[in-house]
This record gives sequence, structure tokens and C-alpha cells, in this order.
Amino acid sequence: MTEALIGLAALLILAFMRIPIAMVMILVGFLGMAYVLNPIGAMYNVGQTAYDAAINYELSVVPLFVLMGNFVARARLAAELYNASNAFLGHRKGGLAMATVVACGGFSAICGSSLATAATMSKVAMPSMRRFNYSDTLATGSIAAGGTLGILIPPSVILVIYGILTQQSIGKLFAAGLIPGLLGVLLYLGAVRYVIWRRPEAGPAGERQDWSERWRALRSVWGVIVLFGIVMGGIYGGVFSPTEAAGIGAFGAFLFALFRGALTWQVLWEVLVESVETTAMLFTVLIGALLFANFINYTDFPQALLGFAQQFADTPWLVILAILAIYVVLGCVFESLSMILLTVPIFFPLVRDLGYDPIWFGIVVVVVTEISLITPPVGLNVFVLRGVLPDVKTGTIFKGVTPFWCADLVRLALIVSIPALSLWLPSFVV
Repeated sequence: MTEALIGLAALLILAFMRIPIAMVMILVGFLGMAYVLNPIGAMYNVGQTAYDAAINYELSVVPLFVLMGNFVARARLAAELYNASNAFLGHRKGGLAMATVVACGGFSAICGSSLATAATMSKVAMPSMRRFNYSDTLATGSIAAGGTLGILIPPSVILVIYGILTQQSIGKLFAAGLIPGLLGVLLYLGAVRYVIWRRPEAGPAGERQDWSERWRALRSVWGVIVLFGIVMGGIYGGVFSPTEAAGIGAFGAFLFALFRGALTWQVLWEVLVESVETTAMLFTVLIGALLFANFINYTDFPQALLGFAQQFADTPWLVILAILAIYVVLGCVFESLSMILLTVPIFFPLVRDLGYDPIWFGIVVVVVTEISLITPPVGLNVFVLRGVLPDVKTGTIFKGVTPFWCADLVRLALIVSIPALSLWLPSFVV
């Protein structure tokens, strides 16, 4: 157990030093394995782990969903989603911020990436909100928070990785994320209303559009509905597996971008290169996390942790509260994927042995990870916006997201206390 604690401490220290988390996990995992086994065994473990991850058929869903999201972003569907939402909500006070949240939820359904959602919607929504004199705090807060929906509303790359790590049905995880995702949209709309109630000048009303304009804007988003329906309907209907669905979704997004004239040879090259870079980053972090998890499993730390938790067998909710507290703290240091890859192999056996549903725990983990995307000091969505909007201060964005992560805490409490919110839809999935 001592070796595991030293390894965890070394990992946290190196992470605080801003060394890339993937490199930290690979280094600590290798050195830890070399200590508890031997250097030859540690080197073999590195090679075998990387090889197994690279040839894992189930993991092929990750680059395919990444590719689908990149094609969708180039097909200008994000702008159409925003226009449709704005047509129905823009005339209200704070309506443009509400439209941003709704559009983020829709874009998440075909993108699966929080960072991509936040970056894309900032380019689409921010000019309109500035034109109507929205405060930068409300404007950037709604974009950064809305972007977090990308890792929960299916298809979600994070849920795919959780399912592979824990051997759970990806289809059931996708179904489980739908209601919490929609609940997040509703609570974010409530957060916008709260900001407007406190500061009416933060979100002036926009232009009212007549019903003919609204229906015209709504018809323009048929591509989103069709793509989402094919991918998710195929999975839930048993027509094809999640991996096959990802391939069909990527090809459908390619055709959509092509027929809209958004795809040139230059754009196609950029999309492919960007997808390769993102996939390489994801797999590097994944391999590092698997190496570190192997090191931890070779110590007696998992058994010691389980023995400690069994002391609370009569009050297992205390263990869940402790795990959530750890996630909140780690969220201030790690980005979402690293946090899940680092902690799930440690916490999942513990939660499963306490009798909690693995699907429910997956949604809880993703929701608490969403909170980490907009909380200081790391808050990756905040820094994505800072890069896209260099004239807005980081502190302004963090101030803007505060009502939204408070809404996230309410959602987390509801999901933890009412498991049916996550488990009702999966009960219909075979």
C-alpha cells in the first residue's frame, strides 16, 4: 500500500508542476511497476499495454466519433442549431444565452466533445450576444457551461471509454446519459434566468421572429435530427453495434459536409489531421492511465481500500460522498479524461462491491467531471474560450460560469439521490 500512496503523491506533485498528465502517468506507472516487479517486467508491461490499446476493436469507436464531430463542425450545423434556438428564445431577456445552451445541447448530440462544443459555439453565439450588449460574464458563462454537455449527451466519447474500462454496455450508458443531459439543459436555463433576475441589463431582449421565420429555422436543423436518429436509433434498435454506429455516423457527417459544399480537399485534410491529433492525444492519455492502474493493482492498495470501505457497509452512501469529494478536488487539477482514466479503475471495484449500479455510477462520474470542466483553476472549457476570445479575461469567464456549476451541483444531488433518472431509459435497452 505504501508504494501506491507514494505513486499517487508523485503523480499529483508532477501534475501540479504542469507536466503533461499522460507523460506523468506513464512515468510513474513504469517506475512503480519496475519497483514492485522488476525493470524487465515493467518494460514488457508498457509494450503490451500500448499494443493492447492500439488493437482493441472497441476503442475504434473513439476516432470515429471524433471524426464525426469534426465533419459536423465543418458542415455549419452548429450555426443552424443556434439560429433555430434563437428564433424561439432570442426575444426574451437572456434569450440569446438560453439559445446558446439549447444549441450546445443539440450540438453535443452529434459531436460528443465538450471542448469542441465550447470552441464551436463561441464562434457562433458570441457575436450575436455582443451585438445585443450582453455582458461578457453571462455570454461566456453560457457557452462554457453549455459546452460541458458534450461529454454526457450521447454519443459521448467519455461514456464510451468508461464502458470499455468497466465492461459495461455502451448502448445502456448512452441511454442513461440522455435524461441527465436534458436535466442539465433545463437547469442551465434556470441559471440564465437567475442571472437576469439579479442583473436584467446582463441579457437584453433580442429581436422577435414571426412563426414563418421560426419554422424556417427549425427546418434547417433536420440534418442534426437525421444523423442523431440514425446513430442512436441504430444502437437502441439493435441494428448495429456502437462501433458500427460510429462508422455510419462519421460517413453520414462526411456526406452532409460534402453536399453542403463545406468540404474541399484542404478542409478534408484539416479534418483528418485534427482527428488524428485528437485521437493520438486520447490514446496516449488512455495508455498512461492503464499503465498507472496496472501499477496500483500490483500493490495491495485496492484490497486495503475495499477493506476500509467495508467498515461503512451499513452506510455506503458515505463512501459515495467521499468519492464525490475526491472528484471535486481532483477536478481542480486534472482535465476530465485524465481524471476518469485515473480514478475509475480504483473506485469502480469498490462501488460495485458496495452494491451500486455500474451504469448509475458512470453517469455520476461524468456529471461530476462536467463540473470540473468549468471550475477553477483548471476548467478546460474556460481556457478554450480564453483562447478563442483573447479579449475576455479568464476571471470574467470563471465569474460567468459560477451560476452554472451551482446548477450542476443541484443536478448531481438529484442524480445521486434519485437513481431512476439514470436507470429508467437503460431498462428498455437489451
